[in-house]
Amino acid sequence: MIKKALRKLYLEKREEIAEPIYLQFNHAICEQFFSFVDLSSIKVVHSFLPITANKEFDTWLIIDRIKREFPHIRLSIPRINKKTDLLENFYFEGPQQLEANNWGIQQPKHGELTEHQMIDLVIVPLLAFDKTGHRVGYGKGYYDRFLSSCRKDCQKIGVSFFHPIEKIEDSNENDFRLTACLTPERVYSFDE
Repeated sequence: MIKKALRKLYLEKREEIAEPIYLQFNHAICEQFFSFVDLSSIKVVHSFLPITANKEFDTWLIIDRIKREFPHIRLSIPRINKKTDLLENFYFEGPQQLEANNWGIQQPKHGELTEHQMIDLVIVPLLAFDKTGHRVGYGKGYYDRFLSSCRKDCQKIGVSFFHPIEKIEDSNENDFRLTACLTPERVYSFDE
């Protein structure tokens, strides 16, 4: 399938998840993250902030646990720069730093900018992914452009409630492959 069809299909599939299952999936993926990722040498983790009303993976579970258990790690969160149409990233200071944008996404209204080269790991939003580590996002390209400016060794960890599909037919060289993708049942690792 192509990205446009997959985007529509997986938005519908995600919407159909019952609330108790959604909560269960979130906790399972959070456990997968802390079991799979070696945080001992990580200094900066970038995470998207979820739209839980749209049943996105609740990254707050990971963010809050990192803050509690790994105080040496700095967290970075994105904001869309309307002038450049790129993601700007800021170190997370706390909830008082946040405001909702036009899409209802919480984002920082101020703070210290995070240099992309300082980021060791990115938790990447997605709707679907394939067995080679390509992903379908929301179609705006924000994360592909952002990931192109990160270090080559930066880990790109996707999160999905669903298994991978065989192949995204219209993936191209501008699409960044994931290092791994976490699902409630297992972790999928992708060789570079």
